[in-house]
Amino acid sequence: MNALTESVQILRDAEGQPAFVVIPFADYQAFVKGENKVKHGIPAAVVDLAMDNEWSAARAWREYKELTQTEVAKRMGITQGAYAQLEAKKSIRKSSRDKIAKAFDIHESQLDF
Repeated sequence: MNALTESVQILRDAEGQPAFVVIPFADYQAFVKGENKVKHGIPAAVVDLAMDNEWSAARAWREYKELTQTEVAKRMGITQGAYAQLEAKKSIRKSSRDKIAKAFDIHESQLDF
């Protein structure tokens, strides 16, 4: 069982169909406040772009966000060519990953796939 469902209880109706879900109160409060337990998820579309095209995570995110290499490079304060080299790599240094994530307005962990 995964962490998101291990403390959930499903109550069923007379026909055995799910009718209610009992969750911990803290989870309910977070839900009501609009807080999300999965804070740094990766959209399936981003993963699909990367896997279907054999792209790096950086390229998949850039394409998903409909940005050009020049736009991302400008946000990072580097040249388009320098960014293109970073994007082509499957693995990049943490400092570069952090800068790319900031340019995409995502958490750096979202580039780890």
